[in-house]
Amino acid sequence: MDYLLRYSDEYHPVTVAQLIEELGKRGISAERKSIYDDLEALRTYGLDLVQTGRGRNSGCYVAGRDFELPELRLLVDSVQSSKFITQKKTMSLIKKIEGLASVHQARELNRQVFVKNRIKTMNESIYYNVDEIHRGIAANRKIRFHYFEYNMEKQRQLRRNGDWYVISPYALTWDDENYYLVGFDSQAGIIKHFRVDKMAQIGTTEEPRDGQEVYAALDMGLYARQVFGMFSGEPVWVRLRFDRGLVGAVLDRLGQEVMLVPEDEEHFTVRTQVVVSPQFFGWLCGFGKRAKVLEPENVVNAMAEYVENISQMYKM
Repeated sequence: MDYLLRYSDEYHPVTVAQLIEELGKRGISAERKSIYDDLEALRTYGLDLVQTGRGRNSGCYVAGRDFELPELRLLVDSVQSSKFITQKKTMSLIKKIEGLASVHQARELNRQVFVKNRIKTMNESIYYNVDEIHRGIAANRKIRFHYFEYNMEKQRQLRRNGDWYVISPYALTWDDENYYLVGFDSQAGIIKHFRVDKMAQIGTTEEPRDGQEVYAALDMGLYARQVFGMFSGEPVWVRLRFDRGLVGAVLDRLGQEVMLVPEDEEHFTVRTQVVVSPQFFGWLCGFGKRAKVLEPENVVNAMAEYVENISQMYKM
């Protein structure tokens, strides 16, 4: 079964002679009849074997696998495009994914790998961070960690002068190609999020988690849509106007549930909750004159100020 899984596929059936030769390399003598019996036993076991040809030219291959080739391509694409996975770990994970296919399919997958020069995190310990966060969630315990940023010398610089962050962990979420911890900050009394690749020396404490009621009331899907670039703040209701050609972009960002209200033949409006931030303004600016904040007035003014400040930088 190992040999068939590794070396056979639809375009590379394995013959009985090949199986006898492979068994011989392992010190196992076999004849054609015993091989046919073994293949039938594997079918009974549940292995999806398909026979090709007839007589001595016949062969067989594994048709159904846990992961089909298109699914493996999706996994490889996801891993290689993820910024929070380091280049070293990316190659390691892709190698393991290739092990789920035949050697022939693995070569095909490998030809599609383009990792060099992609933007990747520099924090090799992110996988241990994720593991420790899950341990805290499973044990219903708070975690503590140092949080850092990079200075001009590309060296880590701890925030809060190196003081520990103590958080009740509840979920991990992926936004804009980055991995975030979502947890409750008892000291601030609110839900916060932290870049997992910027956390260091994570450990589980003996203190039980708190903030269960606050997290239970949180809609994670809505939270991710409201928070642009995971920028913290209070969500507010805004009304926005877009050109009709931007329907797809609006649904991608705000979700399929948002109501699109036709304004005229060229525009529509939406009313939604967002965390007002430079990232939110930047998203709107990406559409140029095709998007506009209509209300509330304080957000309209903040948007105008944001655009004016940028404009002033380029005035000679």
